[in-house]
Amino acid sequence: MAGTGKSTISRTIARELAEKKRLAASFFFTRGKRDISHSRMFFTTIAAQLANSLPVLRISISDAIDNNPEIFKQGLREQWNQLILNPLKNAPTQSIQLIVVIDALDECDSMQDIQLILQLLAEAKDLDTVRIKIFLTSRPEIPIFDGFRRLSGEAYQDFILHNISLDTVNADISTFFRQRLLPLKAKRGLGTPWPDERIIEQLVERAAGLFIYAATTLRFIEDGIDGPEEQLSLVLSATKSSPSTTEHLDGIYTTLLQHSVLGKRGSQECEQLAGRFRQVVGSIVVMFNTMPARNLAQLLQIPLNKVSRILNSLRSVLKVPQNESQPVRLFHLSFRDFLQDSQRCSDSRFHIDGKERHASLFRKCMSHISQLQENMCNLWGPGVLITEISDDTIQTSIPPHAQYACRYWLDHWRLGNPVEGDIKTIRQFLEQDFLHWLEGLSLIGEVSNGAHMIITLEEILSVSYNAHLFVQRIVLT
Repeated sequence: MAGTGKSTISRTIARELAEKKRLAASFFFTRGKRDISHSRMFFTTIAAQLANSLPVLRISISDAIDNNPEIFKQGLREQWNQLILNPLKNAPTQSIQLIVVIDALDECDSMQDIQLILQLLAEAKDLDTVRIKIFLTSRPEIPIFDGFRRLSGEAYQDFILHNISLDTVNADISTFFRQRLLPLKAKRGLGTPWPDERIIEQLVERAAGLFIYAATTLRFIEDGIDGPEEQLSLVLSATKSSPSTTEHLDGIYTTLLQHSVLGKRGSQECEQLAGRFRQVVGSIVVMFNTMPARNLAQLLQIPLNKVSRILNSLRSVLKVPQNESQPVRLFHLSFRDFLQDSQRCSDSRFHIDGKERHASLFRKCMSHISQLQENMCNLWGPGVLITEISDDTIQTSIPPHAQYACRYWLDHWRLGNPVEGDIKTIRQFLEQDFLHWLEGLSLIGEVSNGAHMIITLEEILSVSYNAHLFVQRIVLT
């Protein structure tokens, strides 16, 4: 299945299946979001959910883990065979049919893993015991097409959203606009006729078959700075860009950024706000994990009120929870794609240079790591177990922004555009802050990842023999 709107559809289907008790398991890939951006936890997560959905599988899956405790570290094929396929083969015959929902497979960060996952999942069609169907969504990318092309025709059926008649899609979008705009008219006491048929037709035409355009436009109209009538006028007056499948979507993104972030302020203030936008939203775009606004402000070392001002002006494209403990998220990944594409984001003030943002975040992470101290939890002895330390103590001693810094500094450095000063920063980290960093990782249960990070760092720096010896000396001592 392919096309814009796939995530909304798959999540809706998953909820409906869960209500009907037919959902066996689900996994939603999201690029750049820690454990759900790669395949390492894919089959283990599916296996755990299958054990809950089908009690007859629990013993088999548990036995597989007991017989091979290292299964969680092994490859996808071993995990599929031992945790899922073999338990399903050995299960008593079931008359029910369960569904596994996999959303946004294209967001998995390994093209090879994507194709292997498709190949392994296709083996479920030969099961005689339990009938399982897999509902999978993805953008129409080459690795996905290649993966399906290698399967037999009877292993899958595809449904391509882009192949639906545009008249059918437009009729649905027209209904969507009416159902959302008419209640808004009544709520705000707007005069008639609003919106008239001509306005609805213009909005549908601009959507060009993209529900994401319709959804973003409606949030802009409902939650904008000015009233709905003024916001709608801004949408309809937006200039059209170069002809492409995203021209209208790019137009609405550009309009809401210029209006919501900058407004009618002077040029100097606009430059300051645009710079802060690139810092705050640009960081959200490239970060490997989401976090609440307060922790984001701490990570970026920007006052919370300034971060909140930017976030609250962009509620049309950002999910900014009222609960301050909930993370800030993008509504649609297409907004991320738009911001990072200089051809689509025609207003350079809002273009996000990914390498620049990664490099900046690396430096922020190292700044926070340099502030870590020995025995940060004030433990009473060297033999204290992690399980004996309360979560509140850990969260107070190493708050979320510092945890993020410990976990992701190397990823940001690797993906950024480092300068000579960054190598000096890493040298200083290894000489002065290494043990404090390890202590922090141990408190948040990430020591194994820390070992992998140092191995990766050594591999990167090994292009220089002296750097290689330097890292080796620091790690071994």
